[in-house]
Amino acid sequence: MKSKNKILVQNSITYGLVILCWILAEVLIRTGNMSSLMKGLLVPLCIYVILAVSLNLTVGILGELSLGHAGFMCVGAFSGAFFTKVMETVIPSVGLRFFLALLIGAAVAGIFGILIGIPVLRLKGDYLAIVTLAFGEIIKNLINVMYVGKDSTGFHFSTKDTLSLGLDESGVVLIKGAQGITGTPKAATFTIGVLLVLLTLFIVLNLINSRTGRAIMSIRDNRIAAESIGINITKYKLMAFAISAALAGVAGVLYAHNLSSLAATPKSFGYNMSIMILVFVVLGGLGNIRGSIIAAVVLTMLPELLRGLNDYRMLIYAVVLIVMMIFNSSPKAIEMRAVFMEKLRKNRKSTTKEAA
Repeated sequence: MKSKNKILVQNSITYGLVILCWILAEVLIRTGNMSSLMKGLLVPLCIYVILAVSLNLTVGILGELSLGHAGFMCVGAFSGAFFTKVMETVIPSVGLRFFLALLIGAAVAGIFGILIGIPVLRLKGDYLAIVTLAFGEIIKNLINVMYVGKDSTGFHFSTKDTLSLGLDESGVVLIKGAQGITGTPKAATFTIGVLLVLLTLFIVLNLINSRTGRAIMSIRDNRIAAESIGINITKYKLMAFAISAALAGVAGVLYAHNLSSLAATPKSFGYNMSIMILVFVVLGGLGNIRGSIIAAVVLTMLPELLRGLNDYRMLIYAVVLIVMMIFNSSPKAIEMRAVFMEKLRKNRKSTTKEAA
C-alpha cells in the first residue's frame, strides 16, 4: 500500500510540474512578459518532451538502444498532414481534422513500429541501433522522392516529378517530393501541446507501474530469468516499441501542424534529430521520466537563452551537457545524492516528531 501511495505521489508531482509550467507560461504571455522568441519555442518544447518521454520507454524501460525515433516522428508528421490536406473539403473544421490527424499519425507510426520491431527486436545493442538508424534515413529519403496528387479520378503517385502524375484540370498536388506538404493549417497551440504531454505521461507512467511495465523491466534486467518464468519476451518488447513509436507519431503530427510547410529535411527528421532526442533521455537519466522532461526543456531553451553570448553559447551548452552527464551517471554523484536524500528524510522525521 505504501509503495502504491509513493508511486501516486511521484506521478502527481510530475503532472503538477507540467501544469505549473503551463500556468506560468500563460501568465507571462497574458501579462506581455514573454518575448516572441520564447513564444515560438513553447510548442517545440512540448514536441521534444513527448519525444524524450516516449524514447525513454524504449531506451530506459525496455533497455534497447533505438536511433530511429525521428523516423517514427516523420511517419506521424506526414500521415497526419496528408490526412489534413486530403480532408480539407470533406471536414471544414480545422480542430476536428487536427484531432483525427493525431489519431491517424499515432496509428500509422505504431503500425510502422510493429513492422520494424518484429525483425529488429531480435537484434541486440549496436546492431539494433544501426538498423533503427537505417529505418529513419530510409523513411526520410523515400518521402523526399515521393510525389502524390489527387484529381477527379483519384490519387496519383510518382517518384519523378509533378508532371508525371498526369493530373487533370481539377488536380491538386499534395506531396511535392523534397518540398513536402505545403498549406497545412497551424492548428498546434501550447495548450494542446501540454495536454498531449500530459496524455503521454499518463500512458507511459501507468504502463511502467503496471504488471506489463514490470514484465518489460524484468526483460531489461535479465532476459534469461524473465523467459524462464514464462514472460513472453517478443510480445512485451514489441508492445513497448510500438507504444513508443505511436507517441513519436503524435509528436510528429503536432510538429507538422505547427508549420505551414512540412519537408523531410535532415535537420527535422535526420540522424541528428534522433541523437538529440537520445541526449535528452541519457542526460535526464535512463528510466527517469521526470528527468527526461527537465533535460528536454533545459537543453532546448539553453541555446536560445544564451543567444546574447553568441561567442560562448555553444561552449556553455557543452559544459552544461558534461555537468549533467556527471551528475546523472557518476557513481560518486549518485552516492552523494543518496546520502543527501537520506539526511533530508531523517531531518523531516525528527521535525515531525518534535512537532508531535
